[in-house]
Amino acid sequence: MKSPFSLFWYLTLFLFCGFLFFLETQLTAIDPLVFKVIRWIAMFLLLVIAFVRKKLSLWIFSAMLIGVETGIDFPAFSLEMKRFGDIFLRMIKTLVAPLLFATLVVGIAGHSNLKQVGRIGLKSIIYFEIVTTFALFIGLAAINLFPVGKNDGLKSVVATEANLEKSAELMAQTHAPKDHFVEIFPENFAKAMVENQVLQIVIFSVIFAIALSLVKNLQHKQTMLNWTESLSEVMFKFTDIVMYLAPLAVFGAIASTVSKSGVDILLKLIQLVGTLYFALIVFVVLILLPIALLAKIPVRRFIMAVTEPLSLAFATASSEAALPKALENMERFGVPKKIVGFVIPTGYSFNLDGTTLYLSMATVFVAQMSGVELSLGQQIGICLTLMLTSKGVAGVRGASFVILTSTVSEYGLDVEKASIILGVDALMDMGRTSVNVLGNCLASAVIARSEDELQLDKPYNEGELA
Repeated sequence: MKSPFSLFWYLTLFLFCGFLFFLETQLTAIDPLVFKVIRWIAMFLLLVIAFVRKKLSLWIFSAMLIGVETGIDFPAFSLEMKRFGDIFLRMIKTLVAPLLFATLVVGIAGHSNLKQVGRIGLKSIIYFEIVTTFALFIGLAAINLFPVGKNDGLKSVVATEANLEKSAELMAQTHAPKDHFVEIFPENFAKAMVENQVLQIVIFSVIFAIALSLVKNLQHKQTMLNWTESLSEVMFKFTDIVMYLAPLAVFGAIASTVSKSGVDILLKLIQLVGTLYFALIVFVVLILLPIALLAKIPVRRFIMAVTEPLSLAFATASSEAALPKALENMERFGVPKKIVGFVIPTGYSFNLDGTTLYLSMATVFVAQMSGVELSLGQQIGICLTLMLTSKGVAGVRGASFVILTSTVSEYGLDVEKASIILGVDALMDMGRTSVNVLGNCLASAVIARSEDELQLDKPYNEGELA
């Protein structure tokens, strides 16, 4: 007989809670309070199992479910809970720069193989371009197979004043033109750290590591290596401490999102959300899974490694929140420091699989809502445009919406129609961010395998909350 604290009973209770949400919409004759009480009891049991098993991923999934329930039952209280998510993201931002710097310097300078650094960089860029191109065309195929933008029910949907204001605020960032190639390189490392410009931090760290590897005085070189190795170890412990806040942050982020979004706009745009999640699943199954199998990545071990960063990415809709845990878990999975420290952060700018898929799909969706028929040539043109623009605004707040509106206006479509999507953008962002993180974790393992440096001799042990 299975233990009452087993993963089986956790999953059973979790699915039972989800089923109760569905039942409540169907059995309207029953007092909703009955369903709520049963759900709260079930969620309390989920917390008990998470406490006994001491697994971060279980705490996060429990927090997600409780956040949904709280957002529905106590909307005013839930809006105040957003501050927990904000505090968590602030703490994550404080550790990203020193963690990346230390990881890359130890990984690259500690091995002094400069040719390999260039080879890893070239392989990564080629891999990123191929995979994101597949993502673009899968998004295009999904919205053509399910043309949800032509639904008559969407004709009555208009952008709310709040969404129009948010749209204008995000678009204001594009008024000052930038040379995105120049923006890759830091003008000041402290400024790059303050602004959390991940790619600039990576570029500085790689050049610093190369310079350190060229130092002839072994004593000076070893002193700096010892310092960065100590810094790396401390920052991973720092990450572990911050992760204690993760369940509370997830609860706050989900609760505030549910209370703000409501269900009215979701019901009207549910087909768009469903199409996106279907396309993301297709992309994972038809593209990422075969890549993992071809590269001989042990799938079960890989899933164990990415569960925590994926659950964080999904719940907070922030790739940044998942970055420290992704680095730590993929290194524990068997990817060397020099590869994981370069590939994953670089992928945050060049390998946004979920975002690129969403962009191709959303652009055609806006055209369908506007009553504009795009030819196959025009749709391929959109994909070619997005192949470039989707890699140019890393670090821009609301980057996906900025790219979407720029592409929409370029093809003469109604930008206001794009603002309607903001009503469900938070829900879609959770899915596309998760795929972004999954794709980058897989990329680090694939590049490590191609360098014959994937170390799978040690068993993978899941992180625990002490």
